Amino acid sequence: MKTYDLICIGTGSAMNIVEAMLQQDPEKKVAVIDKDDPGGICLTRGCIPTKILVYPAEIRRIVETGKALGVDAQIRKMDFKAVMERMRALVGRDVEEIRKSLSEAGNIDYYRDAAEFVAPYRIKVGNETITSTMIFLCLGSRPLVPPMAGLESVAYHTSDTILGIRELPKTLAILGGGYIAAEYGHFFSAMGSKVVVVGRNPRFLPAEEPEVSDLAQKEMSKFMTILTNHEVIAVEAAERGKKTVRARDRATAKTMSMVADEVLLALGRVSNSDLLHPERGGIKTDDKGWIVVNDYLESSQNNVWALGDAVGKHLFKHAANYESKVVYYNAVLGERVKADYHAVPHAVFSHPEIASVGLRQKEAVETYGEDRVLVGFQRFHNTAKGEAMGLKDYFVKVLVEEGTTKILGAHLIGPQASLLIQEVVTLMYTQDMSMRPIVTGMHIHPALSEVVERAFISLMSVEDYDRAMKQGWV
Repeated sequence: MKTYDLICIGTGSAMNIVEAMLQQDPEKKVAVIDKDDPGGICLTRGCIPTKILVYPAEIRRIVETGKALGVDAQIRKMDFKAVMERMRALVGRDVEEIRKSLSEAGNIDYYRDAAEFVAPYRIKVGNETITSTMIFLCLGSRPLVPPMAGLESVAYHTSDTILGIRELPKTLAILGGGYIAAEYGHFFSAMGSKVVVVGRNPRFLPAEEPEVSDLAQKEMSKFMTILTNHEVIAVEAAERGKKTVRARDRATAKTMSMVADEVLLALGRVSNSDLLHPERGGIKTDDKGWIVVNDYLESSQNNVWALGDAVGKHLFKHAANYESKVVYYNAVLGERVKADYHAVPHAVFSHPEIASVGLRQKEAVETYGEDRVLVGFQRFHNTAKGEAMGLKDYFVKVLVEEGTTKILGAHLIGPQASLLIQEVVTLMYTQDMSMRPIVTGMHIHPALSEVVERAFISLMSVEDYDRAMKQGWV
């Protein structure tokens, strides 16, 4: 049985720790285990490939807005195969570089097989059993495939398999109304598919502020059909390889059906821990299978650490990268650093783009009390750059604690939202989290960043904001 200084299961963000650890002490011996292509979910079937796909889609949508600005351009062709082949080539290049690096590293044994615990600190991988007193669990997650009548009898896609598709479907049914549905709906509709999104929640993108989800649904419905509050009751085979999706309106109980060339499940993600049998290693999981960790990201078994999707807190690559730093400080350097999730940003790369950080209004009021929460709101078109770009309806909404000027949250929908929000995110990681640098610092004029500044300048009470929204004043 081989003994290692570290066993690392997964080749995503945990490799940040492995690299830093080996730079600190090149004599350490590490086992890296991954049954899938190396690089983690982000590279192989998540953030990277999807953003390569949605950028050409965004170009199309931008070109289509040109006529209103005096630019009468035409899209002659959206070359779906070329877009997909470029994505696979770029991802494949990076995967091979990582595979080569792992295979040739003298102080790393790279196991391309599934891992499972057989006892505490003892792992079976392939036909071997290996051990270490330090283990990192970076297991990732997988798409949720819920029980659904008829689903087992038809060919369907998840976010894992859709990246391998070779032909553009004329019609695509996306089951789910969250981030994955929004981004793939944006991509396939821009490529030329007729897309229908079926979401169970009464709101599209329900994790966003209501104003954001309402506007996102309104804007994206220009390019696809979005059904909310609909429960899928069956998926059935139809003629010529097509699929029939049957759904029930949860409000009226009326049923409807649609026929699609392809069906994409975008219903969330679940833990991979069942493949690992963590209970044999003395490692606790919650009722959904996520690894239970303390504030320092250590599991119930001493010196066994978990991060990224494995812990089920924030399924974002940037969150996993942050957690890898926490684990490095605690596991490798022996410090005591708590994981801090007070300002975890995210973006939805749809059209329009969406970004958010911190609390939503309802959460802020519940936490601080309505009398201590101020709301700032500004529309893009009320800035010189926004007007020049012909932007309408898009906005920035911010939440601030009265008196302290502490930033509680920010929510953006519009062009470059993922970039514009970073000014806010950075300030939320300062000691006092104050908005003051935004309102006292210079913002380039005319630039879109002014919309963030103006949102913080236009603060009002929650009561006044709600009244203004109802009456259409903002």
